[in-house]
Amino acid sequence: MPNIKSAKKRVKVIAVKTQRNKAYNSALKTQIKKANAAVEANADNKAEEIRLAIKKVDMAAAKGLLHKNTAARRKSALAKKLNQAN
Repeated sequence: MPNIKSAKKRVKVIAVKTQRNKAYNSALKTQIKKANAAVEANADNKAEEIRLAIKKVDMAAAKGLLHKNTAARRKSALAKKLNQAN
């Protein structure tokens, strides 16, 4: 544990940010899994699930959780799956 006041605060702030980032990442992964499952099952709502997954990817990139090229690659893969299913 740090002794300096500012270092103690950094530990607390980083802990809060870590929890927040874990929640965002978890929600992102869940939505991508839902979208992939909808496409594989050829569900009626597959386009909506893909749209929501792409939105989550964009939000993660905006928050700095994903690099912009990583976000673009994931969005491209989702769109490609949807197009192949149609």
